[in-house]
Amino acid sequence: MLNRRYFLKLSAMLGAGATASALLPGCAAGVAPVRKPVVISTWDFGMQANKVAFNLLQQGERAVDAVQQGVMVTEADPSERSVGYGGRPDRDGKVTLDACIMDEFANIGAVAALQQIKHPVAVARAVMEQTPHVMLVGQGALDFALAQGFVAENLLTAESEQEWRQWLKDANYRPIVNIENHDTIGMLALDSHGNLAGACTTSGMAFKMHGRVGDSPIIGAGLYVDNEVGAATATGHGEEVIRVTGSFLVVELMRQGYSPQQACEQAVQRIYHKLQLRKGNIADTQIGFIALNKNGEYGSYCLQPGFNYAVQHQGESKLYAATALLSG
Repeated sequence: MLNRRYFLKLSAMLGAGATASALLPGCAAGVAPVRKPVVISTWDFGMQANKVAFNLLQQGERAVDAVQQGVMVTEADPSERSVGYGGRPDRDGKVTLDACIMDEFANIGAVAALQQIKHPVAVARAVMEQTPHVMLVGQGALDFALAQGFVAENLLTAESEQEWRQWLKDANYRPIVNIENHDTIGMLALDSHGNLAGACTTSGMAFKMHGRVGDSPIIGAGLYVDNEVGAATATGHGEEVIRVTGSFLVVELMRQGYSPQQACEQAVQRIYHKLQLRKGNIADTQIGFIALNKNGEYGSYCLQPGFNYAVQHQGESKLYAATALLSG
């Protein structure tokens, strides 16, 4: 389904000799389909995570299993300071984690403000499969995790604690674009059976208010999967993604016929418009989306330069720099 704007653009550019495939949603404006399986994730730490996920996909495993195991690689790495173990704490010195997961049947699970559990995505999966709910938060999420056999442990590393104590000297909260104090690993996969799934996990903004929850564990904001259409996930300033239910928006645009690339672009442009309307701090805001459709096409877009994403499929494992709206 093409909207009027695309028909007008198509007519004008065909008159100038352009080909239709360069303009129609779902055609060449993005990345050509790749042979499944394929996995795509946010930021450079996605490279290692993708390897684990892709190995499972090659063995014929479900996409949901692949994305869970993939993002757990980043959750367990203390050198990655915006996800899981070793994540930077909130302003009270507590490491609180958020995560969600979604499979090809629209089964969903999420946890928010979870403490002391290294793998929140695994707890989210347990919420999805072992409870009648879709999200548990705070102490309730921890109680559930412990009842499921997860082990409580200290997630605050010496490096993160040192940074927090340094921050306490002036306690000035100001996220900086592409200084990875507010980033997430979001992962999407298309398995050999043609099914999609996604996962998203983070320790949230460094030195946030205790109890703050961003977009990452919220289905429709930080992650959304529709197995008939495609999947999307977000990174960056979660409050801005929540305002437009960003990942759901990207998937719905793909349903309308937009390519993954075009859908990501439209979502970022909408966030930018909302920031302008409310005179938000655009200079210090970063948003990035990645998307993957049923055909194996993928795309990405961000507000500010600096966002990158990792892709792996047969014959390729590569890190890409996303195109930015404000690149000039």
